[in-house]
Amino acid sequence: MLKKLKTDVSLFITFMKIGAFTFGGGYAMIPLIERELVENKKWLSGGDLLEIVAIAESTPGPVAVNAATFAGKRLGGFFGAVCATLGVVLPSFIIILALSAALRRFEALPAVRFAFRGVRAGVLALILKALFSMYRQCPKGAASYALMGLSFVLTAFFGAPVIAVIIGCGAFGLVRALTGRRMA
Repeated sequence: MLKKLKTDVSLFITFMKIGAFTFGGGYAMIPLIERELVENKKWLSGGDLLEIVAIAESTPGPVAVNAATFAGKRLGGFFGAVCATLGVVLPSFIIILALSAALRRFEALPAVRFAFRGVRAGVLALILKALFSMYRQCPKGAASYALMGLSFVLTAFFGAPVIAVIIGCGAFGLVRALTGRRMA
């Protein structure tokens, strides 16, 4: 019982740290989640994290919250999921509450506008790092590249609903798995 409580508290603190020191949303959190859970704590393998991120992207809601919930569930059961989710959400909630009051007073200042432009550039770098990290771990081959290209074209140029593309890609992967073909 004490070990379970220690795991839940550790999950809460780990995800609270991730939630407190990441700007730019869920995709910007993925490199920090990877560093903490895979590299530092060695709670998960890279493949486990890739699976969690794929599920988190496929389910409704913010990807970081979903990833925290699924990782917490895998590592600590129901209460692990609750602790990880609260940990990742609580810092943002507190920070947004405080900043919303302050920004109303200072939003017209040029320094504040420039600071937010800088944050956006940093967030782009974090998202690209997460993309590269996930790419390295994904199966590669003609079918994977064709599916990736088709998904990009459908969403970027034809305005296809992202959820429909995700469902279609999931169905394609499921059919390939059921027919015994690797997604390569």
